[in-house]
Amino acid sequence: MQKNISLKPYNSFGIDVQADWLANITSEEQLLTIIDDLPNAQKLILGGGSNILFLSDFKGTVLLNNIKGKKIVSEDDNQITLEIKGGENWHDLVMWAVKKGYGGIENLALIPGKVGTAPIQNIGAYGVEVKDVIKEVHTIDMHTKAVKVFLNRQCKFGYRHSIFKLPENKGKYFINAVVIQLQKKNYQLNLNYGAIQTTLEERNVNSPTVKDVAEAVIAIRQSKLPDPKKIGNAGSFFKNPVIEKKLFEKLLQKYPKMPYYVLSENQIKIPAGWLIDQAGWKGKHCGNVGVHDKQALVLVNYGNGTGEEIKALAEKIIKAIDEKYQIQLQAEVNYI
Repeated sequence: MQKNISLKPYNSFGIDVQADWLANITSEEQLLTIIDDLPNAQKLILGGGSNILFLSDFKGTVLLNNIKGKKIVSEDDNQITLEIKGGENWHDLVMWAVKKGYGGIENLALIPGKVGTAPIQNIGAYGVEVKDVIKEVHTIDMHTKAVKVFLNRQCKFGYRHSIFKLPENKGKYFINAVVIQLQKKNYQLNLNYGAIQTTLEERNVNSPTVKDVAEAVIAIRQSKLPDPKKIGNAGSFFKNPVIEKKLFEKLLQKYPKMPYYVLSENQIKIPAGWLIDQAGWKGKHCGNVGVHDKQALVLVNYGNGTGEEIKALAEKIIKAIDEKYQIQLQAEVNYI
């Protein structure tokens, strides 16, 4: 373990805070030893650090999930079931699957983070969520060391939500592996969300493959989202709000060009980026932090920003959106 380590390289916002201790976890056995050695110490499980905002130094031990590996659980002519260790890079997994011709996660290309963090917030993009392919989530209880396998239905997946996000489960489970099922043929490509269809048409792709879809998604994301290696950010900072039909109809009268997605008879999803943009926040600088000039959903650290500065900016945006639209935005990013 390393002592008094800067966490700047380990969070995509590039916030310069310290941890008392940092442990690089490369096996389940190593994790169990640390749980035994530090029974009462505060611990933080960290994957790619792409969905957190550090507000201060962490007084405890940070556990970096770097358990790697892939193995085939079962396979037939139509589908393949894989066990992926939690420390594997998510985007690398997507591109590995695409290279093999396996369908199911191509729309989730270029999402930062690791496999172990994917089920926690049920990552999703362009009409696909990781819950669509997950069969099991394998965990180790950080208090009892008990191994527990959660089946898909037990994970209680929702929009950017799972059982692992409940307050009573915060930091309780170390996700050491995720079992996913991908399609080898006869898969249904999801081309209707966002600009995927437009991008494929621009590229003269008439019969797209999983590779074509992944490449289109990557191109779209790279055109709108800043690279965390160059500008600190956590991707989408806010969830897209879901509002009731009554409020939606009222807003649509006032803003007829407002984009929306019908989820059910009484639930409509509104793009948070559009709301923030129309409220005048896109491209705004607030000291060392700001709102990205190409995607209003992304808050950025221009180099020397603190977590508190980014949180204060987020709170100003939340207040402005509430006052203008009577919609309460929620942060997708976790404050630590």
